[in-house]
Amino acid sequence: MTVHFIGAGPGAADLLTLRAVRLIGESPVCLYAGTYIGEEVLAHCPEGATLVDTAHLHLDAIIAYCVAAHERGHDVARLCSGDPSLYSAVAEQTRRLDRAGVGWDVTPGVPAYAAAAALIGRELTVPELAQTVVLTRAQRESTKMPDTEALSHFAKSQATLAIHLAIRQTREIAASLVDDYGHDCPVVVVANAEQVSQVVLRGTLADIAGQVEAAGLRQAAIILVGRALARDDADAVESHLYGARSRPNVP
Repeated sequence: MTVHFIGAGPGAADLLTLRAVRLIGESPVCLYAGTYIGEEVLAHCPEGATLVDTAHLHLDAIIAYCVAAHERGHDVARLCSGDPSLYSAVAEQTRRLDRAGVGWDVTPGVPAYAAAAALIGRELTVPELAQTVVLTRAQRESTKMPDTEALSHFAKSQATLAIHLAIRQTREIAASLVDDYGHDCPVVVVANAEQVSQVVLRGTLADIAGQVEAAGLRQAAIILVGRALARDDADAVESHLYGARSRPNVP
């Protein structure tokens, strides 16, 4: 039997991959974080499935459910918000499953930064302006960040930043970035993307913290920072990939 780590995407049931829907529907046990994953996604579970909200469970308790299901011959759908490759604790869980002799696999999902970019209709990379996207987070009471990964280091690159798990620190983040990006640098905050409770805030480093605080955002949000988020500029450099010099004329 197998524990399937499944990217549940930003929350909308119709943004699950076809593989994700199939595996959820075939698994008699589903572990999910109720903080991020709602009823529409869980509706893909088979009738009579055992549903376990892991929001308040520690890691060993979660693995205990997986091992017990394995011993009963049941597959497990372990749902991860967004994509399992980012901040999903897959590494910790799979190490324990390996020690317990339980098989597992991973199915990707739509990551939060991609869902946020889609909602605002922006490409996070713009020719000759920003060709790099940094996926990172900030630290307060969470796992320690490596010293080499401070936001101030990334700010010097002028790359587009996609900052996860940090909405409660928006004011401190803006203050740490303003010297390199400027007060007028565009910022977008998306909370609960593709859900009924979705919130989209557009601003700058100068005013985004006030907007976040006024909206009362406390979790399930991503912060995008960078000049690539600005509205289209008629004078912007265009990609050479589809330029006239690189493509023949087609009648």
